[in-house]
Amino acid sequence: MKQDKQRTLDRLSRLEGQVRGVARMVEEDRYCVDILAQTAAVRSALRAVERLVLENHARHCVEEAIAEGPDAQREKFNELIALLQKAQG
Repeated sequence: MKQDKQRTLDRLSRLEGQVRGVARMVEEDRYCVDILAQTAAVRSALRAVERLVLENHARHCVEEAIAEGPDAQREKFNELIALLQKAQG
């Protein structure tokens, strides 16, 4: 779990640097296509963070709910569906 947290924080730190880089590109009036290429990279990196968090949720929270029984399972299932719908949105 601690390793998952560190991996997520490392990716978020890189993502933060990417966003600052995009802001610098805008400030420097860089070519729009280059800026758009970098925003696409930021979106991709953010999706990778979402996948890590979702995997962690499934590995820990959902697994825990399975052990707890039907009510907890139903709650986590509904929570997971809501998360997936937001990710698609």
